Amino acid sequence: MRKILLVLLFTFIQAQNISDTKQLLVVTTKNWSAPGGTMQRYEKEGKAWHKVGEPINIKLGRNGLGWGRGLHTIPKDASFIKKEGDGKAPAGIFTLKQAFGYQPFVVDYPYEVYRATDHCVDDSKSKFYNKIVDSTKVKADYKSFEHMKFPKNYYKYGIVVNHNHIDEAGAIPGAGSCIFIHIKKIPTAGCTVVSDETQMQKLIGWLDADKEPLLVQGTEEVVQKLMKEINRAYISHKK
Repeated sequence: MRKILLVLLFTFIQAQNISDTKQLLVVTTKNWSAPGGTMQRYEKEGKAWHKVGEPINIKLGRNGLGWGRGLHTIPKDASFIKKEGDGKAPAGIFTLKQAFGYQPFVVDYPYEVYRATDHCVDDSKSKFYNKIVDSTKVKADYKSFEHMKFPKNYYKYGIVVNHNHIDEAGAIPGAGSCIFIHIKKIPTAGCTVVSDETQMQKLIGWLDADKEPLLVQGTEEVVQKLMKEINRAYISHKK
C-alpha cells in the first residue's frame, strides 16, 4: 500500500510540475544518434505557447540521445535509455535547477558560484552519486567526479538539469549523472551545450523561477509527443 501511495504521489508531483510551467527550452534532434540539434525558447501566454527569439544551434551527447529520468514516462519499448558513461544526452522532460558559473552574475534566477573544490560526483558506487558537493566539507568516498570550475570556460556559465534527481534523494546509480546546459562547441559526454558565453548568459537571464521552466529534449517525433503530454497536464490541472 505504501509503495502504491508513493507512486501516486510522485505521479501527482510530476503532473503538477508540468502543468505549472510557463517557460520551455525545447531541444530537437533529427534522430537518436544525432550529436547536435536546435534549441527554441517558448513562453506560455494564455493557453498557447509562443516562440521567444530565434532557434539556437546546440550540441549534445556525442552518441546522441537516450531516455533520461525526469517528469516523463519512459516508454516500455524504449530502445535507447540513458546510462552512466554512454555518451548520450537524456531525452524527456526535466525541471531546471540553479544556474551557475565561475563568478557572480546579477540575475533574478537562482545562481551559484562554484569553485574548483566543488565536485559533481559521477562515481555510481558513491553515496554522493549525482550530487554537487564541496569536497572540503565531505569525506569523499568517490573516485570519479567533475570539477565545477576549471581552466577552460565550459562551466563559466551553466544550468543544472534535474536528470536522475541531481542534488536530491532518489538518484539511481548508473542511470546518468551531472547533466548541465553549458558552453562548448563540440559534442559532449551527455550535456547540452551552446557555443559561447553570450548565448549562455542570455538563457540564464531569460529564465524565471516563478514560471517553473522545463527542458524538453528529444527527436522531432519525441518532442511532439512530449509537448502533447505537457498540454494534457495543463488542461487536466485546470479542470
